[in-house]
Amino acid sequence: MSTERPPKSQSHSEPPKSRRDKVTICTYNARTLASESSIKYLTMQERRIRYEVTGLGQTRRRHTFNAVYDTGEELFHGICDNRVFAGVGVLVNTSLSMNIDSFEQLTTQNGCLGLKRCGSIPAGTIFVLYATTSNCEEVVEAFCMFLEEFYREDHTFFKVIIGDFNSRVGPRRTSGGRHTGTHGLERNGQGKRPSEFIMRTKTK
Repeated sequence: MSTERPPKSQSHSEPPKSRRDKVTICTYNARTLASESSIKYLTMQERRIRYEVTGLGQTRRRHTFNAVYDTGEELFHGICDNRVFAGVGVLVNTSLSMNIDSFEQLTTQNGCLGLKRCGSIPAGTIFVLYATTSNCEEVVEAFCMFLEEFYREDHTFFKVIIGDFNSRVGPRRTSGGRHTGTHGLERNGQGKRPSEFIMRTKTK
């Protein structure tokens, strides 16, 4: 499922003088966005923070949903096939709306927001994911395999992965390996997967 956007009309007003060359990206485990009230609550809370893109996990919505609000914010999310593998989406602030190229649901647990070059922001892809909580090795392996495949096939200027891996990588104990830092909870059973992914793809 892919959502392509028609080109927006260009304004004849003078461009803003300030230069914006960074994008603030957040992630949020929504628990559910199946109702209109839950979506309204989300958009109200998001307006209290400075953000350009928020990746949404565990949306639990049975049908695709795309909306453009009066504020200029745009919401995309795909479907989930059951209540365990619960769907992903993105909420994009009006400040980045001109950069949106498309949103594509890759699987029920992976989606990607394509951004086109506009102003000082280069073209890029933001992958949003909600990892399985299953203890089944085959299910976990398939999730990681699909993510790596999609990541390697994308050739945009920058790529960002956000979401919930349902894992703890663990704090740094030695100078070798990839870790989140010197602080954090101990690594759990799935904690090795993100670290291995980072090493294989040379992700920073």
